[in-house]
Amino acid sequence: MKSIDYTQCFSITGFVVFLWFAVGCDGVRSNAQPPITPARVKLQALALPAPQLLLADHIFVHPGALNNQADLNFVKQQIALGHDPWLRQLAQLKHMATPGVFHFTWIDASNKYTAEAAQYQAKKTYANALAWVYSGDEKFAQQGVALLASWQKLEGFSAGTDQDKLLAGWLGALIAPAAELLRLYGDWPLAEQAQLQQMLKRVFYPQLLPMSGWNGNVDLTQIDALLNIAVFNDDVTAFNAGLKRLHHRSAAYFYYTAEPTNDGAITALDGIAAIDGDFEKLDIFWHQPLTWQNGLTQETCRDNNHHAQYALASALHAAEVAWNQGVDVYAENAQRYMAAMELMAHQLLAQTMLGVCRIDKPTHNVFSTWEVGYNHYHHRQEYRLPNTRLLIKERVRPRGHSEWNIFYETLSFAK
Repeated sequence: MKSIDYTQCFSITGFVVFLWFAVGCDGVRSNAQPPITPARVKLQALALPAPQLLLADHIFVHPGALNNQADLNFVKQQIALGHDPWLRQLAQLKHMATPGVFHFTWIDASNKYTAEAAQYQAKKTYANALAWVYSGDEKFAQQGVALLASWQKLEGFSAGTDQDKLLAGWLGALIAPAAELLRLYGDWPLAEQAQLQQMLKRVFYPQLLPMSGWNGNVDLTQIDALLNIAVFNDDVTAFNAGLKRLHHRSAAYFYYTAEPTNDGAITALDGIAAIDGDFEKLDIFWHQPLTWQNGLTQETCRDNNHHAQYALASALHAAEVAWNQGVDVYAENAQRYMAAMELMAHQLLAQTMLGVCRIDKPTHNVFSTWEVGYNHYHHRQEYRLPNTRLLIKERVRPRGHSEWNIFYETLSFAK
């Protein structure tokens, strides 16, 4: 089993991280170093390698959005054997896998009633798709297909703000994986599938392709939805747009030290505009951390790992979708993703931010996003990740809950 020491500085050949803060690294980053003050923070130039992209003639693997056939088969086997946590999680899921209908033609993301109603129906859609796949009960497939048909009349988002982009990310990251699973259902007419694909292009692409100017978790949520939709739509262009954004945002959001390159700053990468704050006023944009250390995220100190968990979830979802299509984003971001998982898990377990943030108490919310990353890095790649393992055992599986685009990950990704 592999282990990894995140106190070691990451010396790179041909790979340069997005952010480097001058900490005087000489091979080992000692915990005894004084906290970095805003005056000591220095941004260096960006020289990222080109992102991995799909070839123009790529043939998409189906199912191949968030869920792949091998993992689905594993879960079905565990359920057939009566094993937990899968059997228990499926029983919980079935409470949400009920008939539903989406009534709106326009969504105003600033209207709480409309936004929550849309989110509820999106969850029911994915719940029915998963319940059908894992139980084999055709009623869930029929309910899921009916829900997807009701989404086809959606014309757009009307708030006119980045809240539309965020809500489109949350909804798309549920609707598209559901549709990807239900395309396996033989009684879902191809004409209706095509109508849903057109709706996703007409309504969701305008909200997901332009990057939000808000915090990095919104960009990552958009990317999560965009990649899932692109798989269902067999859309190489949209998929590659999402991969470029993920390549860019992962490096901008998850801090990991590296040797600096030439001085200077940039304002864009491969035509991707930066979020305000990516390159200026970094200490404020990163919510004034007391120390810059591996595993820190742009929103760690915003609300002490509440929104940072959303960002981690979306990044790992996107990496999983890419993996299912043969693109290994996990490897490219292994050090920064694992460092974030381990630091965040340590803080949540210890109930202290470990001197990283000005307010020391972490959020009381623990979401079930940890299963996707742990499944890949521990079960596939054999890294230990002891803090993540303990958090999953003590907090995620007993009490961790699903919210927004974080949906029953223990059911689908536990091993």
